[in-house]
Parts: sequence; C-alpha cells; structure tokens
Amino acid sequence: MPTEHLFVDGALAAADMARRIAMILGDAVAQRGVAAIALSGGRSPRPVLEALAGAALDWDKVIVTLVDERWVAPDHADSNERLVRETLLQGKAAAARFVPMKNKAVDAYAGQAECEAAFAALPWPLDIVLLGMGEDGHTASLFPGAAELAEGLSTGALTLAVTPPAAPHQRMSMSAGAILASRHIFLQIGGAAKKAVYDRALAGGPVEELPVRLALCQHAVSVEVWISE
Repeated sequence: MPTEHLFVDGALAAADMARRIAMILGDAVAQRGVAAIALSGGRSPRPVLEALAGAALDWDKVIVTLVDERWVAPDHADSNERLVRETLLQGKAAAARFVPMKNKAVDAYAGQAECEAAFAALPWPLDIVLLGMGEDGHTASLFPGAAELAEGLSTGALTLAVTPPAAPHQRMSMSAGAILASRHIFLQIGGAAKKAVYDRALAGGPVEELPVRLALCQHAVSVEVWISE
C-alpha cells in the first residue's frame, strides 16, 4: 500500500511534497554526487515546483527531466518544459541540468529514438518520479484506450510516442518500465473526483482500465501519495 499524506489544503500538501523531494534529492547528492527527478505537468505540480525552487540544494548536481510531454514548441502554453522552466528552474535552481523530451523532430514518433537516447544517458534508477493522475486513471501519457497503451505497459524501452484517444497533441511518455525503474514514486491527488478514481485504482483490477495502477498496485518501488481536498 502507498504511504499517504493527507491534507485539507492543496497548498499545504504542495509545500510538504516539496520538502520531501528536497530531502531525497539532497540525500542523493550527498551519497552519489548526483540526483535525478522526472516531473509531471499540469496545474497540480505548479505550487510544488515553485516551492522546490527555493530549496537549499546543490542544484548543479541535480538532473531534471519529464514524465511526459506534449509534442509542442517549448514556449507553447501546453508545454510541460515551459512549466518547469517557469516554476522550478529559477534562481539558484536554474543551475540544474534539464533534459527535455521534446526535440526538433516533426512528430513524437519521429522524435522517439532521440528522446530514448537522451533518457538512456540519465543516471538510473531515477531518485524520484513525480506522477499525476487524470480522472480517467491515466498517468504519464499512458491513457486507457490508447493504441499505444499495451506497448507502454510492456516495452523494454524507456520512452514511447503516444496519441491520446481524446486529449490534444501527440505525446512522449515514460514507459511503465521506466517509471518503475526509480527509487521513489510520488503521486498528487487533489479533489473528490480524483480521490474516487484513486480509491478505485487501489481496489485492484486491470492496469489497462486505470493505468495508474501500474504504480499503485506493485511492491518493487515505494510509493507516496499526497492527497488534498
């Protein structure tokens, strides 16, 4: 079972998550000389990343990458890279090395090999993979009903290109195997609707139905979940 951190307020949850992330990254730098974290996009991580930017870390020893990315320009409003640059990679935290998923290829499928090579060069296992979850149970860009879902759950590759069934933009996503090749998995849950999905996922069932189960219903990697109302 995941370790749950319960908060009545999303801001308090974000601050607590940022403190926990900073502690783990700091320990990784102290023990191994490098720390690596993969981040998710969307609205929920924004306050976490803003708080984390102020952490007293040896940021030049921290590598930051993404769990998934929309295949849009880095300055596009929907770009996760843009979110990370605007929130986390500020001040002293700008010294961190950022490894993007998006490259100059015409589409995600054409860009997957280059992205895969960049990810293969990361220091595995990653220290933290910070996941989000949609109300359909997707995590990363592993969507129920996506043509690439079976590949994403079984491939030995670290990354894969995905066309979501409903959401806009082609995506690049970490595979299930890459997510589970981490020391810690963190998940943010906010609001009653997502809490209901989370509870359904924890109850068990096919990963294909609720892909977030790939993280929640396994015992190889520790999982911590921050839940706010």
